[in-house]
Amino acid sequence: MFDWNKIDTVLLDMDGTLLDLHYDNYFWMHYLPITYAHQNNLSLEEAKQRLFADYETVAGTLDWYCLDYWSNKTNIDIRQLKTEVEHKIQWRDDVKPFLEALAASSKQRVLLTNCHPDGLATKIKVTGLDRYLDKVFSTHQFGYPKEDPRLWQALIEHHPFAPERTLFIDDNEKLLQQAAHFGIKYLLGVNNPDSQQASKTFTHFPAIDDYQHFTKQLIQ
Repeated sequence: MFDWNKIDTVLLDMDGTLLDLHYDNYFWMHYLPITYAHQNNLSLEEAKQRLFADYETVAGTLDWYCLDYWSNKTNIDIRQLKTEVEHKIQWRDDVKPFLEALAASSKQRVLLTNCHPDGLATKIKVTGLDRYLDKVFSTHQFGYPKEDPRLWQALIEHHPFAPERTLFIDDNEKLLQQAAHFGIKYLLGVNNPDSQQASKTFTHFPAIDDYQHFTKQLIQ
C-alpha cells in the first residue's frame, strides 16, 4: 500500500486510531446523557435529544472537543465525570507493535489529536502512549481543530515536516480530506475505530482494520 522508503513522518490521530474509540463513544453517547437526565429530571430519551442537538451545533469546531465548553453547557463537571469511566480507556490491540516498528525504521511518530489537553493527559496517564511517540500535539494549542485548514499551516510552522514524505492516519475521512488538501501525500483510514461497533467504509482513501501487515513490512 505504501513505499515506506518514501515516508519520514507519520502523523497519528489518537482516538479510534491508536486507542479504542469505545471509551469516548460510551461517555458522550451514554454516560453523560444518563447523568444529564438525572440532574435535569428528564427521561433518558429527552436528555439525549437535547445533548445530541447541542453536539450537532458545534460539530467540527474546537468547542466540540473542549471540556470547559461542555462543563459550562451542561453544568456538569465533565473532567470529574470522565474519571468515573477511565477503566474503558484501552489501546487498540495492534498498535504498540506498529509504533515500535515505526521507531525501529527511523520514522518520526507524531500524535495530532483534537482531544482536549486535559483529556489527553488522562489518556497518557492510563496508557503511557507518550512513550511510543516522538511528539504529542493537541490541536487546542494551535487554536484550530483538524477540520480547519488553518490548523495544518500552524502545525507545520511549529513543527516542520515534509508533506510529500508524510503519512497521516485517522479514522475520520473528512480529516483525511483536509490533510490531502494541505498536501500530505500518504493518507490512511481506520475501518474499525470502536471495538464495540461495526466497521465502516472509506470512500476516497485506503483503509485498514489491523496494523499487523504494516508492522511486518517495517521489520523485514
